Amino acid sequence: MSEAKKTVKVTQTGSPIGRKPGQRETLIGLGLNKMHRTRELEDTPAVRGMIRKVAHLVKVEG
Repeated sequence: MSEAKKTVKVTQTGSPIGRKPGQRETLIGLGLNKMHRTRELEDTPAVRGMIRKVAHLVKVEG
């Protein structure tokens, strides 16, 4: 029996305009490149680290 993978829902709420290039690249890495776009990602330490880097530009659920 397979275990359900935990996911986290991430929505972009801020614009990367005027931000450091690394923050823009992190948003693209998360699959977010336009305002109010939402992605459901696997909850891993790598994804959590990326979310922490752009926490001021995203909203996290679940």
